[in-house]
Amino acid sequence: MVASILVFDIDGVVRDVGGSYRRAIADTVEHFSDRAYRPTMEEIDRLKSEGIWNNDWAASQELVARYGESQGRDRETFTPDYNTLIAYFQSRYRGSDPVNWDGYITTEPLLLQAEYLENLSKAGIAWGFFSGATRGSAEYVLKKRLGLDNPVLIAMEDAPGKPDPTGLFAAVEQLETTAEEPVFYVGDTVADMYTVNKARELRPTRRWIGVGVLPPHIQGERAESYARELEKAGAEIVLKNVEELTPERLK
Repeated sequence: MVASILVFDIDGVVRDVGGSYRRAIADTVEHFSDRAYRPTMEEIDRLKSEGIWNNDWAASQELVARYGESQGRDRETFTPDYNTLIAYFQSRYRGSDPVNWDGYITTEPLLLQAEYLENLSKAGIAWGFFSGATRGSAEYVLKKRLGLDNPVLIAMEDAPGKPDPTGLFAAVEQLETTAEEPVFYVGDTVADMYTVNKARELRPTRRWIGVGVLPPHIQGERAESYARELEKAGAEIVLKNVEELTPERLK
């Protein structure tokens, strides 16, 4: 029997995506707006705070569409084809080599270490991952960078996007020993906290706890307002780094 279950989001929690996914969003929007508009990190955050743009491809397409509307263009004709947009985004994020990736993904700083996860296991805490990242991208950081051996992972291809909690439920089902262990879900966006809220609504007999983490690009004065957004969305606590969530703090 495990003491509790801890499920992690990946982007902004396990790895810093400010210079990778976020940069690819900006590149993609700039490209499909004919280089007329490049969103700032704050503008991307504002879109994400709406709680429904967890998918970065969809977020990129929406930013292009909104820019077009701001210029008096018709949304339908200005918005790029989704598959074409994905291909361009991936060429920036994964890179030009489809086998040995050489894009922005190779530069992502890690936000936790394998030793931290080992300490969780020693304390009787079961852990896994539920992320909106593709399985290839998620496994790149979990297996290649962190050296984890087939961790529990529910990725984009495995479940509907957040805030739908189906993927969270699937991860928990692989980790639980009874139906009573409390579940902590750790994320850095409003959509992550909404996912916990939905889980609580659909399965109220279990305790679901949202833990917010400030992504690295949130600094200074913005940190306080970003933390308030996560708390308003349902986070019971907001941390500066995921490794602050120690076994002692979980208890």
